[in-house]
Amino acid sequence: MQLESQLNELGEERLVARLLVGLPIDDSVLVGAGDDCAVVAHPEKEDLVQLLKTDSVIEGVHYLSETDSLRVGWKAVARVISDFAAMGGRPTSLLVTIALRQEIALKWVDGLYEGIRKCTSRYGATVVGGETVSLPEGSANLVSIAGVGVVSRAQYLTRGGGEVGDHLWVTGKLGGSFVSERHLDFEPRVEEGQWIAHEAGANAMMDLSDGLRRDLPRLADASGCGFEIDFSALPCHEGCGVQEALGDGEDMELLFAAPSGDWVSRFRKAFPQVLLTRIGSLVAEERTELGEGGWQHFQV
Repeated sequence: MQLESQLNELGEERLVARLLVGLPIDDSVLVGAGDDCAVVAHPEKEDLVQLLKTDSVIEGVHYLSETDSLRVGWKAVARVISDFAAMGGRPTSLLVTIALRQEIALKWVDGLYEGIRKCTSRYGATVVGGETVSLPEGSANLVSIAGVGVVSRAQYLTRGGGEVGDHLWVTGKLGGSFVSERHLDFEPRVEEGQWIAHEAGANAMMDLSDGLRRDLPRLADASGCGFEIDFSALPCHEGCGVQEALGDGEDMELLFAAPSGDWVSRFRKAFPQVLLTRIGSLVAEERTELGEGGWQHFQV
């Protein structure tokens, strides 16, 4: 069999699976690569675990060259914090790496760090270090955030705990994130994620970064389930329809699997400004056809 020779012949998910083969892992790792965060034992407190995450935003991919750098800084940090939220946790410490062309104005960098400060202050995180490197002329600028979060050992959620019969829920509305530029200013669902982990009896959760069309099958695969979706129930932003809700990506809302119960009314009372919608269920095997689309690096 001929091996793939280029990344675009492989796609992101198959590339990651290939890279993970043979990597060392030890008993301190509770959840390894493949979820929103890695989960490792807390070095001091047995009732807690640490969440580890790294993410990058790249000029021309995650933001445009003319984008206000304050918004770039906010987004770079918020993406990592959203992954902590998806496991029911909160952020603690962050490292910031910036790789920039030498001709970038100092004012742009100041704005970037103002956005970083605003987001870390909003969510109680601290920046404890990082790296700065220069890029060759013509390269795309990159901002990378590596972070540590924390969550109760008894209540962290992964993508893989969903059970047949669980209802599928999403917070907020979907679609049109790039057109509206919401992807630059979104607020991670940290409080909501913690509440869901503590109060809802949820079995699995993740954030919607690559679009429901890509992310829902990931949750179902990890949980060993199929899924049924009611397209008419999808909560769409104004001007968006089902296809945008499924495929646009960067909604950064929470998708989770949980049974019904009185927690639904309690959630809505606790977060009256946050829309909560049941969009389907986890089932044994069959899957609603979602079509093609959604975001994937090294897109095939």
